[in-house]
Amino acid sequence: MTNLSQNVQNANHLLPTDDARAQVPARLAARYKVVPLRVDGDVLVVAMVDPEDVELRDELQLALGCPVRAERADQRLIDEAIREFYGVGADTLDALAVDRMVVETEGGDDGTIDDMPEDASIIKFVNQVIVDAYNSRATDIHFEPYEYELRVRYRVDGILIDTHIPDSIRHFRDSIVSRIKIMANLDIAERRLPQDGRIRVRIGGKDFDLRVSVIPIAHGQSVNVRILQRSNVLMGLESIGYDDTAVNAMQKLIRKSHGIVLLTGPTGSGKTTTLYAALSLLNDSERKIITVEDPVEYEIPGICQMQVRPDIGFTFASGLRSMLRHDPDVMLIGEIRDFETAELAVRCSLTGHLVFSTLHTNDAPGAAPRLLDMGIEPYLLSSSLEAVIGQRLVRSVCDQCAESYTPATDVIQDCGLSKSDVNAAVFRRGAGCDTCRGTGYFDRTVIHELLLVDDDVRECIMQRGASPAIMQRARSAGMQTLRESGVARAMQGVTTLDEVLRVTQDQSG
Repeated sequence: MTNLSQNVQNANHLLPTDDARAQVPARLAARYKVVPLRVDGDVLVVAMVDPEDVELRDELQLALGCPVRAERADQRLIDEAIREFYGVGADTLDALAVDRMVVETEGGDDGTIDDMPEDASIIKFVNQVIVDAYNSRATDIHFEPYEYELRVRYRVDGILIDTHIPDSIRHFRDSIVSRIKIMANLDIAERRLPQDGRIRVRIGGKDFDLRVSVIPIAHGQSVNVRILQRSNVLMGLESIGYDDTAVNAMQKLIRKSHGIVLLTGPTGSGKTTTLYAALSLLNDSERKIITVEDPVEYEIPGICQMQVRPDIGFTFASGLRSMLRHDPDVMLIGEIRDFETAELAVRCSLTGHLVFSTLHTNDAPGAAPRLLDMGIEPYLLSSSLEAVIGQRLVRSVCDQCAESYTPATDVIQDCGLSKSDVNAAVFRRGAGCDTCRGTGYFDRTVIHELLLVDDDVRECIMQRGASPAIMQRARSAGMQTLRESGVARAMQGVTTLDEVLRVTQDQSG
């Protein structure tokens, strides 16, 4: 085993032994900002920023009841080690568990516990989790109760990762859920029905909306918290990941005076971000732009944005009708979910409005058949639909640990690459580092397919052609598929072929 006493200062990680960690409770590690390293005889060796701080060391010795020897370590390494080995909010729950144990041991039941300390600790813990998720670049936080544990996971770059949380958290799962529901102004007494709410918070000087969804499951209530930044974080189409050819085509497309432009893809594929990027290009004093969304994710100055409220009867369809009375040039509908909304969108486009919206389909060619299945007449759809953009988000290679590599032969074959393609490519992958938390990926970029509705595609729609038929005609006109777009990005070293195959499993080429 490496002698950490000699190189703890230069290490990339602090690695406590189990017997050392068992001697230092989380609350003391967090309070004194120390990490237990190992037990050397009867002496506990700890890492701290200033080993010469005799007063702090003596206080720690008194609290632990054993001799302590200190070694120097960077503050960042100490903070990371406390979080990794004790868990997010461990100091809070550790102290709370002690208080609760004392009260229960003395004969009181749960109802006799003083609510104030527990409430304060639960509030602190929930705040710590939210801040930690933000620092981890998470887009979602999942609280999932099971019979003997409460699992907390973050979604980072589209992938769910387990968050190290102390085991004692399971004793307070109901209190944690209640705290989140109070923050979201939900009914804490209702545990049988799903509920949705919103929390507004400020983290690191930035304003965020937290979209809260609570559903009842077998062992309690599962909570999902989606983190949305409220400030204007609009990006250009290029920075999202669109290549020059696609950007030029989309710029021509969004300058049309009427028609429907659809974005397709699963939840979390960046459709709203792309729509906002397109709207920002049209946002000037000469155009009236109105949106109806669920919810308004980013606020854009100069654009009238409405949020649907189904609980009071304000739906996408009713919002769309209201839009027409405000003389808009450009309209955005957050999502086409039903026949009524789809029909209104088509009729708006045919009366001189440019309409943007999203639709849940696997790819761009599947959009027209989906709308036809909803009940839209083929002649109306073929006259109004101008383009469909399908997109996915793939993880980008971490630049801090990127290295060149040659993909496996079967992966190359699955991606349809020739030997000359491989020789011309610059394949990269991440080796794994602290920046990317060992994943090899950091952030995400877009892969896309742009289906422009020409005469051949319109004819296919009139004949109620299925998705493969529309795909064939679009490919003949030069459309690049999602997988082809992803492979091109992998050949540039932006992502990996494995990541492209993972994201485009529903496509064969």
